[in-house]
Parts: sequence; C-alpha cells; structure tokens
Amino acid sequence: MSPHLHWIGAGLASGPGIVALANRWGQLTVWDMASDRAEALRAHITAGARLDIRHLDLDQESSRDGFCAALAPGDIIISMLPAALHPMMARLALAHGCHMVTSSYLSPAMRKLDDEAKSQGLSLVSEVGLDPGIDHLFAHMLMAAARDAGVLNCGRTLDFISCCGGFPVEKTAFTYKFSWTPIGVLTALNNPAKMIRDGQQQRVSKPWQAVTELTLDGEIFETYPNRDSLPYIAEYGLEREENLRTFVRGTLRLAGWKKAWQDIFTILETANSADLKALSDRLWRQYPYKKGERDRVVLYVALTATAADNSVWNAALTLDTTGSRWHSAMATTVSLTVAAAVNAVREHRLAPGVITAPDDISEVRTWLQGLKQGGLDIKTENIVL
Repeated sequence: MSPHLHWIGAGLASGPGIVALANRWGQLTVWDMASDRAEALRAHITAGARLDIRHLDLDQESSRDGFCAALAPGDIIISMLPAALHPMMARLALAHGCHMVTSSYLSPAMRKLDDEAKSQGLSLVSEVGLDPGIDHLFAHMLMAAARDAGVLNCGRTLDFISCCGGFPVEKTAFTYKFSWTPIGVLTALNNPAKMIRDGQQQRVSKPWQAVTELTLDGEIFETYPNRDSLPYIAEYGLEREENLRTFVRGTLRLAGWKKAWQDIFTILETANSADLKALSDRLWRQYPYKKGERDRVVLYVALTATAADNSVWNAALTLDTTGSRWHSAMATTVSLTVAAAVNAVREHRLAPGVITAPDDISEVRTWLQGLKQGGLDIKTENIVL
C-alpha cells in the first residue's frame, strides 16, 4: 500500500505545495482547524486526484486521537505548524512509524531524535523551504562549481554571501508589508547575529546596526545579517579555508528600509513582551497585504574566490519571483520546496535520520529543476543547473 501524505496547516505558505503533491500522487489529506483555505484549493486539483480535508485541533485530545488513528507506518507528515510544535509532531511521527517534513530551522530538540529516526529508517527533514531551503540548495551548487574549478582549499580569499527577503511589489514609504502577524519579524530583529567579515568573526547584538547595501541587476537593496551564520561554514564545506574573508547569511530588504523602520528599532531597543505584542498588533493593522496584492521574493547567493595575483573566480544564483493570493511568491517558494522534499522521501532518495536540505549535487539539481518547472525563475552565473 502506498504511503499517505498528511499536510498539517493550510496557511498562507501552503497552497502551491498542497496542489502540487495532490496532483502528482493522486491523493493528499490536509489537516487544519479551519477548512476554508484548503477548500479553495479544490479548484486547482486535477481530475482523478483527491484532496481530503479534515479537522485538527492539537489542543483537543479527541482531535489528536483522530489524527493519530489516520496514520500508518511509512506515511509522511508535512508540518506547517509554528516551529515550536515540530518536535512534538516529530515524536508523534516516530511513534507511528512515519516520516516528517518541515520548512523550519532545525532545532536542538529535533536533533535529539536523530538516533531514534535512524533506528526506524525514518527521515525527519527540516530546512526545506525558501530560507532555509532554496538558499542551501544554491550554496551547495556554488560549492560544487568552485570545487570543479579548483578554487577551494588553495589559499584563495573567499567571500560568500547569501541573502533573502520578501516584500510587496508595489513600493511604499514603509518598504514592507505583512502576510501574517508581525511578531515573528520583530522577534527576529531582536536576535543577535554572527558572521565572518574582514576575515574575523563578528557578533552584532542588533541586526539593524549592520545594514549594508547590495546592488542586483541595477536595483539597490539593503541587507542585514540573520541569526548565526557560523555553523553553515562547515555545512557548506568551507571549514578548512584559511582565507575566508566574508561569510554572511542575511535578510534582504528594499532600499530605504532602515530609515523607514527607525522608530520601530527605537521601540525594540527596550521592548518587553507586552510592548512587542502591542507593536505587532499596530503594524498588522497598518501594513497588511491587500486582497490580491502581489508580493515578491528575492534570493541571492554568491561566492567569489580571489587569487594572490588578483585573478577572480565567481559564481552566483538568483531567484526573483512574484505572485498573489494563494499562489503568492512566498507560498510558492516555501511550499514547492517542501513538496520537493516530500517527493524525495516518498521515492526513498533521502537518508534516514534528522536531516536538512540535500547536499548531493545530483539530488540538488533534481530539486532545482523541479522548482523551475513549477514556475520559479532561477538565474545562474557561471553555473549550469
């Protein structure tokens, strides 16, 4: 019997992935507290495919029991819940012999489940959305190209940058709009960031204090470091490089963002949890996306290797896409990558254990080619997909 797919949460970042998986495999069950968003997707399901919609309220024991009763060994759970709930869902998956896929960052609590997942031959997959997700795929492609060109581990000065952002197509003085509650964005801005700049580890307590400009195809953006970049040095295979001058994973914003948000930064400097909620509520009222308004996602990942004679090797990948409604740019980039991970698990192409986006270049190419077929515009410089 074929494994069944259980997609939990039909929120604003889920639609394209739900449709893609239902159409490819012929059947998918969506579990959510409300049915309206999932019901609206039925119009995009091909003839012969089936989209089942069932109620799930994790706060109700009877609802959780109903969900568990629907699980069978080998099934795949796709968790689009808040990140804090993923470890609970992962433990539930292991208890029922199921795989799990989520777009969120891999947490320490998830890492602790690695041995158990391997012992059962199950894959618990994280970081397979947009950022994290497509950014990892781009980075692994860059590193493979650099190895093929012979510019790694040979003393060259390396500069790596990865930055991603989502924003409205229609430019405004505020430079930004919210698809869902702003609390996540505000909380992230209060997190310190670590990176390599000028060959040294640097820590910034407030990311907006380290805003720099980046020009892509003649358009000026602002970017700031996001979280802790340092663990990804080894993940991307650069831990032995002696002249790593720049390594930054950052967030991309439209030009003018820092100036437009100055008053918000002032509040964040001393905000407590109540202040954050009040600020989030106000911003949610003031700057939501209008119904049908188009959004835009831009992701840029680049590597430059400079030799002692100043000769330069460089390569880059860029994603720039727009969308609206259920097929927004954010929903498409996040959920189609999640769907790629689900396909890989279902076809037994990923290893068991707690894992993230693949680094095997053949697998990476499969994912990226699938994303291009799904409508994403991926441009390359000195790289062949």
